Amino acid sequence: MLTSKQRAYLRGLANTMETIFQVGKGGVNDALIAQVDDALRVRELIKVRVLETSPESVKEVAQAVAACAKADVVQVIGSRFVLFRRNPKEPKIELI
Repeated sequence: MLTSKQRAYLRGLANTMETIFQVGKGGVNDALIAQVDDALRVRELIKVRVLETSPESVKEVAQAVAACAKADVVQVIGSRFVLFRRNPKEPKIELI
């Protein structure tokens, strides 16, 4: 669980990041979860976009992906959300 200061710090880092995944009409599936899991292992912080064709809302998708990938939802804003999961072996982001 992230504190409010940690969440604010991660939001600042994610502000300049590019979106690397999109969730469309296929919704949340095993392939998406596997890709998100791999990306979180390498990057620790990722930004995902939910398209209008998605059958679920942005918050629902964010919670589902975070639960499956064992990550924390940092921010949900508009059609995008940010996920964070610390890499225990090689941490890249130092939290406050």
